[in-house]
Amino acid sequence: MAPYTPGDNGGHVDMKVGYSVDDGRDATELDERLPLLQYADLQDKVVLLRVDHNVVKKGKILDQYRVDVTLATMYNIVERGGRPIIMTHIGRPFDKKTKTISMKNDESVDSVVAYLQRKLRIKFAVPQFHAHGSEGIDDIDTSINWLIHDLRSRKIGGIYLPNTRWFAGEEDKGEKMERFVVQLAGLADVYVNDAFGSWQSHASTYHITKYLPSYLGLCMQDELMHVKEVLNPKKPFVAIVAGSKYDTKIGPLTAMYERVDKIILGGVMYNTYLCAKYGVKIAGVEDSDIELAKELVEKDKNDKKVLELPHIVETDTLEGRIEGKYRTIYTKDFKAGDSYKYVVDVDPSSFEVPEVLESLQGAKTIFVNAVMGLMPHFKHGTSKMDEVIDSNKTAQKFFGGGDTLQEFKSLHPGLYHAALDSAKYYLFTGGGTVLKVLEEGDPFKLENVKALMQNAETFGYKPTNEKW
Repeated sequence: MAPYTPGDNGGHVDMKVGYSVDDGRDATELDERLPLLQYADLQDKVVLLRVDHNVVKKGKILDQYRVDVTLATMYNIVERGGRPIIMTHIGRPFDKKTKTISMKNDESVDSVVAYLQRKLRIKFAVPQFHAHGSEGIDDIDTSINWLIHDLRSRKIGGIYLPNTRWFAGEEDKGEKMERFVVQLAGLADVYVNDAFGSWQSHASTYHITKYLPSYLGLCMQDELMHVKEVLNPKKPFVAIVAGSKYDTKIGPLTAMYERVDKIILGGVMYNTYLCAKYGVKIAGVEDSDIELAKELVEKDKNDKKVLELPHIVETDTLEGRIEGKYRTIYTKDFKAGDSYKYVVDVDPSSFEVPEVLESLQGAKTIFVNAVMGLMPHFKHGTSKMDEVIDSNKTAQKFFGGGDTLQEFKSLHPGLYHAALDSAKYYLFTGGGTVLKVLEEGDPFKLENVKALMQNAETFGYKPTNEKW
């Protein structure tokens, strides 16, 4: 608590009319080269705000957390006189094989806009642009100027652009990208990046910083400060990582392995590890991935960091949890040359194995970017994992990623909501970004973060002595 002195009190600088409250937040741990939103001049400026509201599946919001954590940035912008144009990506509408963009209604921003309007009680407008078939939206046409006029005159509270990945230039590397970025920059006076989960160098997250004074949003600031705790954890450090592919996770997995005291694998990633270790075949695991996993198996013979979950669930079909068609099997019974059907979950008893239980309950830091089973039918392994982690009341627990948080909320809604207010939990908006940071070894090496630093240098960013 510190005395509050009015900024304009007729020269009576010692007059104290109240006090300010310390909320425990401190951005001084961030790289001083980063341009922070708190120092931006926003009065009467149109602010292009990039967020990660990629929370929609089949047209519905499954978990609004990633929307809620950006509300502080939105409020900060509006309170200080800025007028927001918001944008996010939703899903993966770009097909890399056919080079086409599908603009499905269930991947639109409509459900997010509806949620914001209910939450904030203000009106947003979504502009309509012409799409060229499977090529997506080529241009931001001048019709948006009518909306910007109403935005400046406060007839609407904000503009929310269509799904950024519906635009042909968002993921393009050439002329389409350049045209899209120039058009985006033409809409606003200032750019703010608050999309921690969107680490890829796309038009709306990276290239836009070449054209507008750019700043780091409040959510991004929190995420970067907390990810440093994962980079430099209190020991013992246990990580739980899962994935549907092994080859795409080699870099982050290798970096994670070097930092942890113990690591637990899940999903197809764990199936691949088991195939490499025991010389067995599991349906859905590619031979090329098994070859890649052999390096980890060899390394772990000496380091012994991988905690094996010995009881796993095999099923004959992926159509659901059908009685008589699934069973628990024991990895210690594996013999080289054996073949198994689909392994779709970890049996809850695996988390009661002494070595696993003791490692989780004795950890000082736990990082989770994992759903252990094929949801929603095979959820018991993930549910047990969450319970065991929560039983450790002293560890700092970090959960990351959309699917990880959605299933955490779905399986344990009471625990999830308690975690939101617990100093012992931190929920990242992007688990993949955390893994990328671990791979890079420094959160300030993310390309989008480096772009903001370069922008600060280009536009002459100079923080004032007093933040807003």
